[in-house]
Amino acid sequence: MGQVTLKGIHKRYGELPVIQGIDLEVQDGEFLVFVGPSGCGKSTTLRMIAGLEDVTAGDITIDGQRINDMRPADRGTAMVFQSYALYPHMTVGENMGFALKMSGVGQAERKAQVGKTAEILRITELLDRYPKALSGGQRQRVAIGRAIVRKPKVFLFDEPLSNLDAALRVNMRIELTRLHQELGTTMIYVTHDQVEAMTMGDRIAVFNQGKVAQLGAPLMLYRRPANEFVATFIGAPRINIVDRPGAGASAAHRALWAAIARDAPVQAQRAGLRPEHLHLVAAGQGIPARVALAEHLGDASVIHLRVDGVADLLSAKVGAEHSQLHAGQSVGLAPDASWALAFDAQQQLAA
Repeated sequence: MGQVTLKGIHKRYGELPVIQGIDLEVQDGEFLVFVGPSGCGKSTTLRMIAGLEDVTAGDITIDGQRINDMRPADRGTAMVFQSYALYPHMTVGENMGFALKMSGVGQAERKAQVGKTAEILRITELLDRYPKALSGGQRQRVAIGRAIVRKPKVFLFDEPLSNLDAALRVNMRIELTRLHQELGTTMIYVTHDQVEAMTMGDRIAVFNQGKVAQLGAPLMLYRRPANEFVATFIGAPRINIVDRPGAGASAAHRALWAAIARDAPVQAQRAGLRPEHLHLVAAGQGIPARVALAEHLGDASVIHLRVDGVADLLSAKVGAEHSQLHAGQSVGLAPDASWALAFDAQQQLAA
């Protein structure tokens, strides 16, 4: 079992509020991702679950047992940090079995548990090596293995892939997802990378300013964000946001709003459309725009566009057929309004 419940959680450092009332339930066996910008409180919340930070107010329970005042070692959690924190004078096998040794587990049982964990992580051939002889990805596997051998109720990951290069991060995302499927243990994973969140989590908790802005399945957050913050944080490239045009707005601004927000409720003050739903047509068709920057990625291109009277650049994510576009070129925009989102004056999704 590994059900984690947070009720009315607050955290302050002196007079500075960091966590401002979080209510959250993590189901047994779930892979839940905490995501948000730096300083939003996601790592602090994870550290409170681990027992590395005190809770100012509220209760944290695991399987119904209140753990606020329990020692970290007694909570049934195991944490994997951004830094690998391996003992350099110990072999991989010794690093992985160290917590068991300190708990009084015999050598034979330690060896068996370490061996089984090494097989799961595919690092059996590394057991006799020292950390200095390992790559970054191998060291992270060892750090994860050190957590697995403890057989915790809950795994806690604090940005464990941020020190790896792009290719290794992709590989480790796949490995961690496979590991969760194989072990079936509750995992709570902190990241600032929304791609990691979207590809790994059963559900995502989006943090903002010490609160959970929205909790839900990845595609739900993408399709029906509760507010403008979630809409802009989830999805890459970032969603396009267009203000309702005022009295002196340009004709292009008015046309853009009319196209995107044609079905928006009357209280809508801003409209959002993701770059993959902003299509390009030939100059002279659609809404006039000019290319400010073209990023050609091979299989796709991200085209940044200037529309007369609209303060911010718009982005369109298009296919390779637009790979010849360049800065200064005129194009037309054809928004797919069926994907548009509307937000009210409080930046909440307008129903």
